[in-house]
Order: sequence, then structure tokens, then C-alpha cells
Amino acid sequence: MKVEKGVIEARVEVYREAARKVGVKLTHQRLEIFRTIASSLEHPDAEAVFKAVKKRMPTVSLDTVYRTLWLLKDLGVILTLGPRRETVRFDANLSRHHHFICERCGLMRDFESAELDSIGIPKSAKGFGTVTETHIELRGLCRGCMEEKADESAKTSSGESPEKGRRRTWRKKRRN
Repeated sequence: MKVEKGVIEARVEVYREAARKVGVKLTHQRLEIFRTIASSLEHPDAEAVFKAVKKRMPTVSLDTVYRTLWLLKDLGVILTLGPRRETVRFDANLSRHHHFICERCGLMRDFESAELDSIGIPKSAKGFGTVTETHIELRGLCRGCMEEKADESAKTSSGESPEKGRRRTWRKKRRN
């Protein structure tokens, strides 16, 4: 799956407009960093954005990527996912959606759900203050990890150690 070119361009235009409104300069590096987020379905963290941008712009620094990502968040053109104490991931999809997160490999995917959108704010949460937005994260195992887990179970029952199977799988993923 890929983000459609028209969607990417619409997201870039939202960023351009937001930057113009507050007087933020539209540098080539900022545009490239935003375009990387806007075209990703992976909800990348800053390191992944840095690696992707560095391929096209070898002079970009990790500090520039971090500062730009937080600027984009402050402008309201990307969202952050996950608590700040962990690796923060960034999402340029501002439409109403939720996330599925694989607890094993970290895969994160967007999905829409009218059923989840219709859930009201629980009374127990209203006591904390004003709720401005909600996002629901579903956590579990993706199809790929479920298949690997099944393979590991089969190998374990055949006598191969599960750790050996995980190492082989991890090396295979790293090469891809």
C-alpha cells in the first residue's frame, strides 16, 4: 500500500498554508522532511525520517529533522503517536482514524471505524479535564508476526529452539 500522490500533495499544501500563516520559512529541508512523513504509511520515528531524507539530502542533520518534526507538530500538520518517554512516531494523516500496532515488530497501520468514532468520552475520563481529541490504538500481532509465531511453534515442536528461529527471522527482516 502507498499513499496516493494526490493525498501527499494535499498534505504538503496544508503544511505550506500553515507555515505561511505563522511566518515559518518553507526551506527545502523542511519540505523534504514533511514530504517524507506525508508519503509514509509507517508512522516513522525521527530516526527513520532522518535516514530517508539523508538519502536525498546528505547534508541534513538529525537535529534538523527533530526540530522540524516538532515544528510540524506545533503547526498542527502532523500528529505524534505514543508517549513521549518512548520513541515518538509521526503521522501526517489528520483525518479521523485509529491505529493498529503490532506488539512484536512495531508495525503501525491506520484504519477508519464508524463504530469507534461513535464511542463517547467516558465519565471517568471527563474528570481529568477537557478532552480535545481521542485516538484508539488496537494492539496485537500483525499477520506476518502471527505466521512467524506459528512457524516458531511448529519448529519448537519439531525440536528446533525458538530463539534460533527468532534470530533467523530477525536477520531475514534486517536484510529486506
